[in-house]
Amino acid sequence: MHNQRPTKRTSSTTAQRAPEAIFVSDIHLTESIPRTTQMFFAFLRGQALQARQLFLLGDLFEYWAGDDDIATPFNRRVAEALRQVTDAGVALFWIAGNRDFLIGEKFAHATGAMLLPDPFIATIGGRQVALSHGDAQCTDDTAYMAFRSQVREPRWQQSFLAQPLAQRKKIIEGMRTQSQDAQRDKPADIMDVNAEAIASLFDATGTSLMIHGHTHRPARHEHHNGEEKRVRYVLPDWDCDVVPERGGWISMYADGTIKRFQVDGTETN
Repeated sequence: MHNQRPTKRTSSTTAQRAPEAIFVSDIHLTESIPRTTQMFFAFLRGQALQARQLFLLGDLFEYWAGDDDIATPFNRRVAEALRQVTDAGVALFWIAGNRDFLIGEKFAHATGAMLLPDPFIATIGGRQVALSHGDAQCTDDTAYMAFRSQVREPRWQQSFLAQPLAQRKKIIEGMRTQSQDAQRDKPADIMDVNAEAIASLFDATGTSLMIHGHTHRPARHEHHNGEEKRVRYVLPDWDCDVVPERGGWISMYADGTIKRFQVDGTETN
């Protein structure tokens, strides 16, 4: 378990109610969703620059075949957009998702991001918050958990990354097709987080506040451990190429308050 205070932006131009941190996940960027890409770039040029810290909590990309894929024009555009955020003085942090867990140090160097372990405990606005992508807590989906264990194993990753990039992309496309087929046959509830797994994560981190993504079920949940109230926020996924558009983020402020925003910037309950 890791616990440290992320580096903070020191710019004197930060607005009085500018967020200490913004959290976003599950953008699933790919060339096939141009409107979503445009909206995310607009977010980076706008709201993200108002924050002291930006946390990407996984699945920024629809898939990531390895850091040598950063030279692809689309991926390079994304990396350059993130670099503009860090060059402006915003501290950028990243946690692996189930689609982009192969992101590594080359991507971090190109974007200026700091790669964080999952889970990670951050201190923001005087509060400790447990951050996670969220897939590790979907323990009822035993088939996925077995797959996750396999692909997160260093030897598997080393063997996979040793293959040519084109071959890796073919393998990933096959995995995505299999995953989509499998999800159609799975009950919806097993693809959500498990209550005991969430309780264990609260216990392990010693926090009473958690933010994660992965499930695409944005909400604010209250959990009770005796007299202790624990609060868990779930981030939305982004898809602005459909109607109605989906997406948004969570902001934390210097006084510890938390607000949720839709992709158009309006506050939501």
